[in-house]
Amino acid sequence: MTSGTGFFSTRNALLAGVLLMLAGDFMFALNDALGKWLVATFTVGQVMLIRSIGAFIILGPLIARQGPANLLRVDRPLVQAFRAVLTAVETTLFYAAVVYLPLADVMSFYMAGPIYVAALSHVMLGEKVGWRRWIAILLGFVGVLVILRPGSAELSTGSLIAIAGSLAFALTIILGRMLRGTSDTTLVTWQTICALAIGVVMSLGNWTPAGAFDWGAMLLLGVVACIAHLLIVRALKLAPAATLAPLHYTLLLWAIVFGWLFFNDLPDAQTLVGAGLVVVAGLFIVHRQKVVADVPPEDVRESVS
Repeated sequence: MTSGTGFFSTRNALLAGVLLMLAGDFMFALNDALGKWLVATFTVGQVMLIRSIGAFIILGPLIARQGPANLLRVDRPLVQAFRAVLTAVETTLFYAAVVYLPLADVMSFYMAGPIYVAALSHVMLGEKVGWRRWIAILLGFVGVLVILRPGSAELSTGSLIAIAGSLAFALTIILGRMLRGTSDTTLVTWQTICALAIGVVMSLGNWTPAGAFDWGAMLLLGVVACIAHLLIVRALKLAPAATLAPLHYTLLLWAIVFGWLFFNDLPDAQTLVGAGLVVVAGLFIVHRQKVVADVPPEDVRESVS
């Protein structure tokens, strides 16, 4: 009877983890769509600034519970600082990219994050990458090139910003692996402070008057992103990361749906082909890492963006 109870408890925890992961990715996609709508009217810096203030509506109680002094007690402070700045930059680049490109196009570049992580882990963390994963990495790079269209007249500023943001995203995952012992509240707080600082600098002399509704929408952006992050963190405590990682690709599906519903944008055939190659490569890398690595892959989005 006890073993049966344990079995159902484990199964329920796994199901709860899957549902929370799906909900978190949905919230992130909603955050991205709301952000794209806002940057069509307001500057990226202004949105980043007010969004970061909104994030503290959720972070405030967490900081109080953890103790504000614990924010300063961190291991490897230089790595912490680099990760916080890079995460804020990555978020800024994402919002800058959706000014120029449809949501699905930008998300297609970001879906290559786990592919970059696999390649960078070999260099930065000394992790062994077998020949099968190297083939998948190369396939993923081909997919990125298909989306990027190098040498064509369609190569755009937005594409270059998006690929820079996706590379920054991959680096934040690597740095997050190096800071496993740091509390989630501390990590998110410092990256939010950096995003706030970037927003202040970018907003200087570049501010668009906003009404109460617009202020509310920008504050909501931060709240939604924080909730999404917390849902995913909780999911990872209930179910293995290797089980949840493939669900992260639902972000691309939601990006297509929201892009069509709210902006009348649909990715073209070449973008879909490239995104398909990226997703297949990413899923294979997740599978192989689950098979051969001692530590499950952590390729879910760690930033609040």
